[in-house]
Amino acid sequence: MPTARDIMPGLRVLVIGGGGGGIGAAITAGLAAAGADVAVVDVDEARAKAAADSVAAQGRRGVPVVADIRDGADIERAVARARDGLGGIDALVTVVGGLMAFGMPFDRLDTWTDDEWDFVFDVNIRYVYRALKATLKIMVEQGTGGAIVSIGSDAGTAGHGSPNMVAYGAAKAGLAHLVKSIACEYGKDGIRMNMVSPGATETAATAALPAATVAAMNATIPLRRRGKPEDIANAVVFLASPLARHVTGQILGVDGGVSVESPMPDLSVIGTK
Repeated sequence: MPTARDIMPGLRVLVIGGGGGGIGAAITAGLAAAGADVAVVDVDEARAKAAADSVAAQGRRGVPVVADIRDGADIERAVARARDGLGGIDALVTVVGGLMAFGMPFDRLDTWTDDEWDFVFDVNIRYVYRALKATLKIMVEQGTGGAIVSIGSDAGTAGHGSPNMVAYGAAKAGLAHLVKSIACEYGKDGIRMNMVSPGATETAATAALPAATVAAMNATIPLRRRGKPEDIANAVVFLASPLARHVTGQILGVDGGVSVESPMPDLSVIGTK
């Protein structure tokens, strides 16, 4: 029986958004525990270094990379820095995304501004497209295939509407289609792309939610609890590893079953402009 460190021995992984804690930090830690070397992108240098140090503490190579994901040139530089620091890129994980974490509104569509809409698309899908362009070129040139995993959301993939967070749901739905298209386009190169689609998850962004709100959210989940960052990380490690070598173009819901039982709740009660 293989141990955890046998799953991704020596594979070189670029994580965009693994430095600031929560889901990203759990994914970075999970990849290192599985035996991978990890380059970690964060807009904050101290967070990027701390995440890379956590990888090194597990006996793997950690490479800190500072970049602003809303800057296309910065993303290209970040991917090149990761390739140089790791000696190549075998897998890419895109983590950055969300609505509440960026202070965006939970409001009806007619209240949104163009700048708010554009920002949500920037941090949930546009940067993924840019990271893919740069990373896919490297993977194709290496000629050894590769794995890509993006973090999505039930808001865009569970087959129902996303009231009061239309931009977020639309961006994540677009990301799901991007995943399927890349799987088709690059399968012949041995490159796989999949998505992990979380439901409500315990992160710093949701730590201040009132107990009554948390209880109401849990009541909509068949497993009766929100996910933890480690739940998401475990799914990412599986999809990025050779264990999933024949899995591509798939959306894996890690949501306690909410997507198969309940409609998307109206979350406007937990965030405002």
